[in-house]
Formats: sequence, structure tokens, C-alpha cells
Amino acid sequence: MGTRPHDDDFLVVRTGRHAVPLATTLRVKDTADEVDLEPVSHSTLRGLLDTQRTVRDVPIGLNLARVSRITVLGEADEVRAAGGQALPIPTDVANYDEVDAAATQVEERFGPIDAWINVAFTSLFAPFAVIGPDEYRRVTDVTYLGFVYGTMAALRRMRPRDAGVIVQVGSALGVRAIPLQSAYCGAKHAVNGFTESLRTELLHDKSKVRITVVQMPAVNTPQFSWVRSRLDKHPQPVPPIYQPEVAARGVMHALDHPRRKQYWVGASTVGTILGQRLAPALLDRYLARTGYDSQQTDQPVSPDRPANLWEPVDDGDDYGAHGVFDSRSHPRSAQLWASRHRRSLLGAGLLTTAALAASVRGRPGRHRAARLNSCRKRPSGPLRDGNLA
Repeated sequence: MGTRPHDDDFLVVRTGRHAVPLATTLRVKDTADEVDLEPVSHSTLRGLLDTQRTVRDVPIGLNLARVSRITVLGEADEVRAAGGQALPIPTDVANYDEVDAAATQVEERFGPIDAWINVAFTSLFAPFAVIGPDEYRRVTDVTYLGFVYGTMAALRRMRPRDAGVIVQVGSALGVRAIPLQSAYCGAKHAVNGFTESLRTELLHDKSKVRITVVQMPAVNTPQFSWVRSRLDKHPQPVPPIYQPEVAARGVMHALDHPRRKQYWVGASTVGTILGQRLAPALLDRYLARTGYDSQQTDQPVSPDRPANLWEPVDDGDDYGAHGVFDSRSHPRSAQLWASRHRRSLLGAGLLTTAALAASVRGRPGRHRAARLNSCRKRPSGPLRDGNLA
């Protein structure tokens, strides 16, 4: 399955049963007997392929649903031309029947779904006082109930097999809310609570189905160009901003290591969550002072511009994963790298500590010998043989 990564070349991602190792990256000229990806968003897939990673140990099935209907992998014809199998299924995640029907189609076509990533959302940039009830409900239906319905559809298939992984793409704003996005923040908080409750039920049932949350930082996606907004200026993610590739690496790591209940992506996410735990009142005052300006650029926008609150506004075009803030976005995260390699870092830290301890243990003897030798030296200067000169 191919897309155009940064090196202007095509890639093929292979998973499943193959004659070559799963980590092998093939060019489009090679023939892939099958290409299997879990249902994910276009941002996740583009980030995955742009960093030239290979998906390992994921289920058969590719679901390009609603928000990801035209994914980073291109049109369905491009996917097929690259040797992949495409199954576009326009789906409203706020409608459980549509979500469940899409999952059924995927399994009928490709077999059991073993991994499910909930990521679809919509938002609204506006003070709470000017948000209508129908608008608030729509954000909640998509951003919260969309996750609930996706999880229901996934568990309906995973529980009988007692296997599978569900990844909820969360946000630091689901732990520490900010002004102007009350509907989105509320929905993300709800996702955290719902997921914690479900996790305890799975543990009670001794189920082998895993569920984890990946808390994201501000990400440079196209949503800021068509999100519903009542602000005077163009909405923006709160800096620091990260590229979608960073988010994709976090999601794929969580999929490969689902035992942790949460993963934090980006130093800003860590700082936000820890700050909320340590000094929530201080953050209240800080965000009241900075939260409005930090979510807007200096560019005026029309209040009548198209918005994707109720339906997609991309007219079927693939705008990719990147938004308009490339020049201000970080392509990688040292914090995420450290989180993904924490065992190696821990091992290196233990070895370093052991080496330092051994070095310190060896020093006192030499110091004592030096002190004894200095005591045996004949004193010089005015004091000789115990008498003053």
C-alpha cells in the first residue's frame, strides 16, 4: 500500500503472512500479496508511512471511514494500484448502527479485527456562552459517543475471541481543560472516565482484551482550517505544536505495548498533566490570562467559512495529515523517544550507576593512603622536631 512520503518515493507496507520479514519495506514495483491495517484515521496512517515504519502484528482489514474516507494512502484506486486492498466505508461515528455495520463489512472482507483505534472527533472554538445546544451535542456525539460506539463495535467482536487491543486517542485537554473548547475538553474528559471504567470491568472478567489511552499534545492537522469557530482570528493549536508523525508513533507504540493504561506524547502533555495534578488553581489563572490569545493567530477569518461540525467539507479531496503550521511544528519528540525506549534507558542508567558506585568504592582507600603518607613526611618550615624555630 503506497503513499508519497517526504522522499518523493513510494512505499509498500506489508503485514500478515509473507515470505519476507514483516519489518521489510518494499517499493511499489514489488508485489505485495496482501496489505493489512487496522481501522485508523488518515492522520495516523500518513504519519505511519511518512516515517517509513512497518506495521507489525495487526489484524487483517483496512477501513477508510468517514473522516478518513480519503486517507493518506490516497484514493481507493491508488491503494489498489499499489498492490493493496481498499474498502472505503463512509461512516458517521455518531451513529452506532453505521459503525457496527462498517465493522461487519471489514470482517466479512478481511477477517477478524484484532486492533481498533478510536480517533475521530470534531470541535468548536467559541466561548461557552455563545454555543448552541445542538452544536454542543454534536461535538459530544462525535468526540465522545463516537469513541463509545467504536469501542462497543470492537468489543462485540473481540470479547468472544478473548483477544484484541483498543487504543483511544485522547488529549492533554482531557486532563486539563482550556477556555474556548469546553465541548471538546468535556468530551475528552468523558473518554478518560469511560475508558477507566471499562478497563476495570475487563480486569474483573480476566479478559485478555486490552484498552489504553494515548494523551496527545497540540498536533498540526488540517482541522484548524475547517473547524467551526466564532473567534475573530484563525484558530490554532496551543504551542508547542507537533507534527502528525509524532502522534502516529505514539499510537503505534501503544498498539504494540497496550499494557499501560495511558501513554503521554510530547513534553507539553507531560507538563500539562503534572501541572494539573500539582497546581490546578494556578493553571486556572494562567489559562484565563493566556488561553484566548494562544489559540488564535493574527490572521482574520470569515465567520461564514465552511466548517465540518455537521459533515465533511473537503469535497472528497485528500488534504493529507499536515495542517498549515508546518513551519512551527516539531517533527519529533524527545519525551516520546524516551518513553518508547524506557527499558533501554533504564538499563543504561543502572549500568552507569553501578559503574559510578564501583568507581566511588575504589577511591576511599587511595585517599586514606595519601593521607597516611602525608602524615609521615617530615614537616618543613618553622615547626621542626616539635620546637618552634
